[in-house]
Amino acid sequence: MDPLVANAKAIIEKGSKSFAAASKLFDPQTRAKAFMLYAWCRHCDDCIDGQELGFGQQSPAPAEQRAILEALTRQTRAAMDGEPVADPVFGAFQRVFVESQMPSRYPLDLLHGFAMDVDDHPYQTFDDTLLYCYHVAGVVGAMMALIMGVKEKDAEILNRAVDLGIAFQLTNISRDVMEDAADGRVYLPADWLREAGVPTDPALFPGHEAQLFTVVRRMLDEADRYYDSAVYGIAHLPFRSAWAIAAARSVYGSIGRVVVSRGASAWQQRAGLSSAQKLSKLFSSLFTAVSAKWFGRYRSAPSRAGLWTLSGAAAGKR
Repeated sequence: MDPLVANAKAIIEKGSKSFAAASKLFDPQTRAKAFMLYAWCRHCDDCIDGQELGFGQQSPAPAEQRAILEALTRQTRAAMDGEPVADPVFGAFQRVFVESQMPSRYPLDLLHGFAMDVDDHPYQTFDDTLLYCYHVAGVVGAMMALIMGVKEKDAEILNRAVDLGIAFQLTNISRDVMEDAADGRVYLPADWLREAGVPTDPALFPGHEAQLFTVVRRMLDEADRYYDSAVYGIAHLPFRSAWAIAAARSVYGSIGRVVVSRGASAWQQRAGLSSAQKLSKLFSSLFTAVSAKWFGRYRSAPSRAGLWTLSGAAAGKR
């Protein structure tokens, strides 16, 4: 195996067993590119958070985090500019960046998402939360779409990919409310919290689980709108990629439904699916991919009006 791909694969297998398993649905070329992109994303995130492969959090001081982020940005820009790269993580990123004809805005948008965390960006409205979701997950959807053969000019398909990333992150936020609060982080919109009678100070979240659930239920209702929109991009992907993305959509959407089913007890145990449930979603998503690719389902896409939109100067407007 190519050394750059092998190193990226090792990072994935240690840092995300779920992603490593799901990536087997991709064809070999797409899988290798996904490994290389993920390794760069994982590396940047870990460096800023003081972790190793997502574990053992030892967050540096904010000033140090900013310095780390600046260094990562310089390395990323150098890789995108075609400069010689010694670090295998950035060498892999450079390759997938070039092979996918990726616009530089996307990697830089992801780094901006990390900066939002470093700077404790406030989330006063749902639009603020959506902007964060784009920068830390929606843009990954766009980059993955490019890896799978979507072209930058295919704005409609890219927006559907962004929709799925945003839906994933809204689900993550809803599932991890109390865990994030323990770290002093709040991604729920402050105006929604106030409307529900929840203090905006995360230290005061315990004891307000019932009110918090009304906010989270509202957020997951929004996530469903993005999941519903994202499915219409599947028909434009190669079959194995369509299956992989349909499976990820099904699994993550189900995690949101687990949160909803638990109500105010949603955070007593981290919401997830059993191996058997994931396997079931894998097979049901095969039907989704087959229907999309060979029976014309999801070809006639409804309007995305009202959803966060990636469109040049109008990006982010709903």
